[in-house]
Amino acid sequence: MTNEINSENKSTNNKSHNFINVMLRSLMSFAGIAILSMGAVFLQKASLGMDPFTAMNIGFSNSLHMPLVTFQLMMNAVLFIVIFIFDRKQIGIGTILNMVLVGYEIQWFSALYDNFIHMGLNPFVIIVDVVTGLLLFSLGTSLYMSPSLGSSPYDAIAPIIASHVSVKYKFIRSLQDITFMLIAFFAHGAVGIITVVVAFFAGPLINYWNTHISQQLVYHIEHFSNHPTAKNAGSGLVGLGKVGLLVLTRAYEQTTYVKQHLAGYSDQELLDVLKNSEDALNRTTYLQKDLISRIDSIKNEIKHRNIDVYQKR
Repeated sequence: MTNEINSENKSTNNKSHNFINVMLRSLMSFAGIAILSMGAVFLQKASLGMDPFTAMNIGFSNSLHMPLVTFQLMMNAVLFIVIFIFDRKQIGIGTILNMVLVGYEIQWFSALYDNFIHMGLNPFVIIVDVVTGLLLFSLGTSLYMSPSLGSSPYDAIAPIIASHVSVKYKFIRSLQDITFMLIAFFAHGAVGIITVVVAFFAGPLINYWNTHISQQLVYHIEHFSNHPTAKNAGSGLVGLGKVGLLVLTRAYEQTTYVKQHLAGYSDQELLDVLKNSEDALNRTTYLQKDLISRIDSIKNEIKHRNIDVYQKR
């Protein structure tokens, strides 16, 4: 009887974990697509070309006297079939969200841009648009791809190739963008400095966001889904790069300060410092346990996939 109850509780917990996990990953993917769309608008407003895929579609749609939306949908359909054949795991809710939402969100954010930013084009505005657009575009791409809920047909190309060859993702992505940029150029598409910038820098930037932001978020979503408490929700932020570093730096500064001023402390001050130091130690210990748990999970996944770590590095 007790075993049956435990089994029932375990099943309920697993369902709860899966529901929370999928919901949070979907929210992360949705937010990523919104950020990506904002980035595309900034790049568009700089009037210096578009990203390689869009630039190529513009060129071919003009040559064929076909609406851009129609041609882009056809290209996505072709790439979708290719992805379905070679790695259907790349297809998911994120794929649908991207294909359906991006066009509408770009249109909406473009209207917001025009309503709130009334400065004409000048070198300063162009630079701000390009830098902001590139950062948001690459961050959004990283955020919506990392939850592994599917990616757009174009964005799925590089991960599929990277999983079959001994070349890092950022190089594959750059090569992909450069190839589509050249096709866009010969197709008389909207090629400009933006196209070149995206082609050469989007891949490395996406890889940077993957390492420092997106993968950390996915890990903490997994951790929170297993233990959905307010404490874990808050502590998840600690693991995001700078926050963890600040905790360690602050602890070191406090230790040094206490050593230098120990004799001048009152009894109550010493007790307060002791409590603060213990709290800092607990946060550091928790962060360490989280990182160890994350490393173990990654190693298990690597072992499961039979990846040669040294060869990949």
